[in-house]
Amino acid sequence: MSWWLALLALVSGWLTWNVYRPAYAPGRRAAVSFFLGWLVGELALHHVAAQAVLAFALVWNGALERGVGVLAGFGLLAAWVLLVRTYFKGEEAAWVMEQALREELGPDYRERVPPEIREKWVERPDWKKIAFPFPIRDPNVERIADVFYRRVAGVNLRLDIYRHRDRPKNCPLLIQIHGGGWVIGSKNEQGLPLTYHMASRGWVCANVDYRLSPHATFPDHLVDLKAALVWLREHASQYGLDPTFVVVTGGSAGAHLAALMALTANDPEYQPGFEAADTSVQGAVLMYGVYDLVDRHRTFRTPDIQRLLETKVMKASIEEARAVYEKASPISRVHSAAPPVCVIHGDLDSLVPVEQARYFVAALRGVSKQAVVYAEIPGAQHAFDVFPSLRCEYAIAGIARFLGWTYAQYLRERSAGEQSSAVAAC
Repeated sequence: MSWWLALLALVSGWLTWNVYRPAYAPGRRAAVSFFLGWLVGELALHHVAAQAVLAFALVWNGALERGVGVLAGFGLLAAWVLLVRTYFKGEEAAWVMEQALREELGPDYRERVPPEIREKWVERPDWKKIAFPFPIRDPNVERIADVFYRRVAGVNLRLDIYRHRDRPKNCPLLIQIHGGGWVIGSKNEQGLPLTYHMASRGWVCANVDYRLSPHATFPDHLVDLKAALVWLREHASQYGLDPTFVVVTGGSAGAHLAALMALTANDPEYQPGFEAADTSVQGAVLMYGVYDLVDRHRTFRTPDIQRLLETKVMKASIEEARAVYEKASPISRVHSAAPPVCVIHGDLDSLVPVEQARYFVAALRGVSKQAVVYAEIPGAQHAFDVFPSLRCEYAIAGIARFLGWTYAQYLRERSAGEQSSAVAAC
């Protein structure tokens, strides 16, 4: 039993090391490192508890009777201490999000949000959700699943709508775009903590499916999402949403597409058959996204992303279609009329380098007239917000404040416009 305890200690030690020092290359190793680091890091307390049960069983059967077992026991305790430490490092997300908001929106940004919006904000995490992260639900939210919005190229595209069970009217709309490298993923498993959080506070949220590569070739993905936005606006009264206020959000490839949604409003090239429709959005929340497909700053640590783009998504090399890659890169599409944007990225992301976010934010801040909030979350891996964890809860609380501020600013501007119109009419 002593050697089994030693094996457990070695595995635990390696998993802990991987959380602190993920591998960035080569590609397959980076993917494995991400997956294990993500699960162990965001579920560290559950992981320690499971290991403790196994270790107790081994000790009960005599694992400490030999010296190697005693050493393994000390090693396990050290690994557990480090795992718990890195888990509670997630509390830093609260400070980082608040600082980012204050720096960009002003130290008094909270006071400029109406009390009826501000009173729905939370400051502390929901430990019940953290302790029991699955399934992701909220008793105050109803889900209308698999709503058909478009048929194209033989594919039926659907979306899910989340709203408060009281079914309020004229609610702000949040559109969630899933990631998955443009080739996998669905509306069923990403963005759910944020979706339920906002829907329980009076927003209408839509999680949208779109065509995936290699069946789809860019910009098919973006066209589908713009079509979904148009469909939602056309059915606004049916689902109680305000068609004039829409925010898009997504992670990874979903953040790439959400950024393009925010930066290519009403571009007829991406609206075939509905060129005259309004596809503008009033804000965007972008999580650990890819913003420069050209990779002009050489941020990709492996060739895997470029290979995926060339063989599955764009279906052309960058040498053959550089102009297409440029147009598909949000960093190339920044402009002064961009809506307010909140960019969030983990500093330990081993799939999409954090430098992608840094360069994109710098480019957008250089031209945009609206707020560009940037929060770089310490210790966060890719996809850290997929299920409730300490870090996820604090990040979502910060996102909710950004969304509340953005909506409040929109309401003020609309009210001022209506007053000006009334004065002009007199």
